[in-house]
Amino acid sequence: MLDNVVASSATPLQMWVVLALVAGSLVLYGWERISLEMTSMAIIAVLLLFFNIFPLNNSDGDNLLGPDTIMSGFANPALLTVLALLVVGQALVLTGGVSYIAGLITEHGGKNASLAIFVGLFVVMLLSAFLNNTPVVVIFIPIIQALAERIQRSPSSLMIPLSFVAILGGMTTLIGSSTNLLVSSSLIELGMDPLEFFEFTVVGGVLALTGFVYVLLVAPRLLPALASMRSRLTQPDGSGKQFIAQITVGPASKMIGTKPVAGFFKNLPNVTIQMIVRREHADLPPFDEHMEIQPGDVLVVAATRKALTEALQKDPGLIHAEAAAVHDGSDNSENKSTQLLAEVMLPPGSRLIGFNLEQIGFRYQYKCLVLGIQRRSRMIRTQMTEIRLEAGDVLLVQGRSEDVEALRTIRDVVLLEWSTRALPRPFHARRAAFIFLGVIGLAATGVVPIMVSSFIGAGLMIGSGALNMRQASRAIDRKIVLLVAAALALGNALQLTGGASYVADVLLTALHGAPAPVILSVFFLMVACFTNVLSNNACAVLFTPIGIGMAQQLDVPPHIFAIAVVMAANCSFASPVGYQTNLLVMGPGHYRFVDFLKSGTPLILLLWVAFSLFAPWYYGLSF
Repeated sequence: MLDNVVASSATPLQMWVVLALVAGSLVLYGWERISLEMTSMAIIAVLLLFFNIFPLNNSDGDNLLGPDTIMSGFANPALLTVLALLVVGQALVLTGGVSYIAGLITEHGGKNASLAIFVGLFVVMLLSAFLNNTPVVVIFIPIIQALAERIQRSPSSLMIPLSFVAILGGMTTLIGSSTNLLVSSSLIELGMDPLEFFEFTVVGGVLALTGFVYVLLVAPRLLPALASMRSRLTQPDGSGKQFIAQITVGPASKMIGTKPVAGFFKNLPNVTIQMIVRREHADLPPFDEHMEIQPGDVLVVAATRKALTEALQKDPGLIHAEAAAVHDGSDNSENKSTQLLAEVMLPPGSRLIGFNLEQIGFRYQYKCLVLGIQRRSRMIRTQMTEIRLEAGDVLLVQGRSEDVEALRTIRDVVLLEWSTRALPRPFHARRAAFIFLGVIGLAATGVVPIMVSSFIGAGLMIGSGALNMRQASRAIDRKIVLLVAAALALGNALQLTGGASYVADVLLTALHGAPAPVILSVFFLMVACFTNVLSNNACAVLFTPIGIGMAQQLDVPPHIFAIAVVMAANCSFASPVGYQTNLLVMGPGHYRFVDFLKSGTPLILLLWVAFSLFAPWYYGLSF
């Protein structure tokens, strides 16, 4: 092995410094008193400085751990692929392209939240057995987010389970993960038969189902306490503030012809209609069951910002007349810029106090449309345009990004910075979905590598107008960039200095004379621990020859230890850098390093116990 050749030229000082850095990085990432970005930068800086002073030279005198090697993580194909896929996924979210899929899952799950979650996660696990895990998770991140919102559950409780079930599904077939293929390739290089397609499906299936039960029942109970508060702080739209809004039913609205059921309209879930104005007549609830919505009806409703936005997205014809051009894309000047939704408050000295929206001419004066008015502890039953504004009123406004930003300079209103959100662009949903499916199809069929298809997809999303450059840049999380770069630098140093081989040799020496099932169990746990520090692919290449050597010493079939490498190397649950899908869900779930550690460590131990009990029995290993 190359690692053994390199290790012979490494000094004990170099190896022990790297091992100390690995241990120290795990402590700092879990402690979180220092930001993850600063810890990652510090690790890279220490490695650069140390191996500049104490170079690891090969026979030609070249420093194997010079700046090019240590900094290579920033150009790692896996990292660049993840970033490109984040951009593609962000475009799909901004265009609202996943609403229909989420609706199908929730319709089949009904009001039963557990059933809806089960269906979504189980489908991910099945798909991951035959498709690349990364695109599967990319597809389902926005779907699971939308599902969580529909059942009023924090997305933070479902993002890590989503990644975990994808990894579990990848354990069951030869093409479920690149790790599995690498182990099979290593067997061929060692002069042995490769793994068959379904050779480890039984063992992998037992582990996958065991882990799925944990992910479904236990992991979500751990995660809300860890991440839901951070999710609420960064996504304040989930508040229960009720806005008074006025909606004019357009001629293309799906509401036309609908009748109330028990006084409510099923087309407007989570929206309370307080008054229907038709010509000069106003109807108040409870509404007569024979009443039908007609074009031109003015609906005065009370709804949260989220419910109001969802209602307008599902039914573009159900919209304030002045905003129609903005939503259907007919006004090209409006669509050259991103549409934002924001909240502004009227301060005590505002000149708008005492006037209604028609008298102010808000739309024409500030180039922003008022969608709703929120007034504390007051239930208003009048048309929104007739409400005289008071100090403390909060207006829900929509406008181009530059117009919303300009509200900062207006002394009559105070822009609530945290409330600014980009509006979905439904008129781009079809093209975004087409690009997205093309990216996944090309990668899944192997026509082009996932890195190539993801970069093409990201470029097409920006070029087609599904999202702009600012939105694309916001989709890239700097934590992920620095974390991956630091982890890859440590992994290279650990292998090239012989640190990984040293730890493996120490454990094997300590287990000398133990029965085969015990050695197999400890070997599994050792690989599972390393796969959360090194990459899973590195573990496959590093530990397959070691496992084969152990099997030959114990006189047991080598494929048993090779399958142990497959299962253990896929146990990348306790670290966000363990697997690409963990990185993908880190941003949407608002997770920290310790969240993976606390939710993933019990799963690793559970799978270790399951493998240690089932595999020896299944393969007939005796004590």
